[in-house]
Amino acid sequence: MLTVDMAPKGHPMIRKKLEVKAMNDMSVVAPTKEEHAAGLRAYAEAGQKREQDIGNRGQMRFGADGKLHPDILCAFQEHGYYIFEGVIDADEIAALRRDAGEMLDRAPVTRDAKVDAQGRPALGIDYPRLPYRFSKPLADPWGGTKQLGGRHPTQMAQPKPDGDAPEDVVFIMYSMCRSMPSGLRLYGHPHLLAVAESINGEDFVPFNDAIFVKQAGLGGAVSWHQDGVTHWDSPEWDAGIHGFNFQVQLYPSTLGNCLWVVPGSHKLGRIDIKALVAENGGSEQLPDAVPLVCEAGDVTIVNRQMLHGSFANSSPDLRISLTFGFHRRKSVLGAKAALAMEDKNIVYDEQRVFERSAVIQVAIDARHQAWPEEPRFTYRPFAEREEEFRFNDQTFETVIKDYFTKDLAI
Repeated sequence: MLTVDMAPKGHPMIRKKLEVKAMNDMSVVAPTKEEHAAGLRAYAEAGQKREQDIGNRGQMRFGADGKLHPDILCAFQEHGYYIFEGVIDADEIAALRRDAGEMLDRAPVTRDAKVDAQGRPALGIDYPRLPYRFSKPLADPWGGTKQLGGRHPTQMAQPKPDGDAPEDVVFIMYSMCRSMPSGLRLYGHPHLLAVAESINGEDFVPFNDAIFVKQAGLGGAVSWHQDGVTHWDSPEWDAGIHGFNFQVQLYPSTLGNCLWVVPGSHKLGRIDIKALVAENGGSEQLPDAVPLVCEAGDVTIVNRQMLHGSFANSSPDLRISLTFGFHRRKSVLGAKAALAMEDKNIVYDEQRVFERSAVIQVAIDARHQAWPEEPRFTYRPFAEREEEFRFNDQTFETVIKDYFTKDLAI
């Protein structure tokens, strides 16, 4: 049997060992942006082949009962992800790009600034919570820290940014339904909500929303993690108890900037990520992971228990992903707030769940007002209260304005 130590110089086993060593060394000596991109290339191409072999992608299809087609549901439950192709049409993507671009343009010029790059008052300085999170260029701000419940125990490679890179870059934007009119309409998309109902039941409830921004050559990394934090030790634990997230892709999501997932990992319980990386020789290039390469308008769905992450965006390609998730009602009701979004002693009672869920109903009506010819989703918890939750000035003030302070994180 040939071992690495026995292999002749230039043998593929030696090259692989050197590739892993180079990636490991990145955590000690930061690579250049170009070195980082080159170090990922072969791994990314192999990962894409693995994803293509699984084949969990295609058009969004429904059965005669209006539920997600059982073949897709089974594939999602088996592998923990699916890529829905061509869900959002070009006109809607254009509107979403405009609104997301406006949010970026109006962001504080640095994390502590009160004005944007043009000297205008920054968007959100009068919000109850600033709708921007920043990172250093190409950094991994959560990896190896106690933030977000310590769910990111290892840190990705952090390439050296170019000398003219800004001090801070926008990493995540919040308040999609308040700050982006097109974002509120997207939140009421009948097909996306039908998928949520198919997976989490007619009384499904929302989680939160976040816009991940991977600026070309600047965007930060999100180290390997599982989203869920609350129910790992529950006697009722199963593979779907922590819900799922959609990601709507506003631009092509490429091998250089996309989200990566480890298929099937949502069924394994809480994973010792630090040990997993150590067993991989310290390399962040986990051998079973696959890249979720998408076109603009595609929508990914990922189980929140999946092991997933993304590398620093050393590529020349921008990625903006509108991310929003949904839960089973019974997973949330009575749970304590998690992910350090607010006081951990707050309990999600009936009133809290109702107030956050009302955003769905208002979004449904906002979308109906924009596209009255499109089939309208019926959200069962509000089926008798649709008139009360039309989208208008009053519901903007009472339901939408501060909705992102009432997220349901578990």
